[in-house]
Amino acid sequence: QVQRVESGGGSVQAGGSLRLSCAASGNTLSTYSTGWFRQAPGKERERVATYPTTNYADSVRGRFTISRDNAKNSLYLQMNSLRLDDSAMYYCAATFVASHMQPLDYRYYNLWGQGTQVTVDS
Repeated sequence: QVQRVESGGGSVQAGGSLRLSCAASGNTLSTYSTGWFRQAPGKERERVATYPTTNYADSVRGRFTISRDNAKNSLYLQMNSLRLDDSAMYYCAATFVASHMQPLDYRYYNLWGQGTQVTVDS
């Protein structure tokens, strides 16, 4: 059974940091294009960052860093200088597409975790 389990979310004050983790089982992440996506209430799901072809949303570039540990079959998102508008449910996702064709749109990803909530308050 293919699974992704996110963790690391929580409540943090603006300017703080969080590190999200996504542990995968049932498939080898190194063979997949992966990414972090988020969805705030009433808004469409959006890309945060992708890996291995690293591509960041303009709103998080310079503050967030995506990484992957193939030995641990895990994907990470280090989030610094968090802002109120970073509050959302964060999801890790994967798609069996070669890295040179890695999609940016969430609709091309078919393997999703259950999400972890990030709440930033003032």
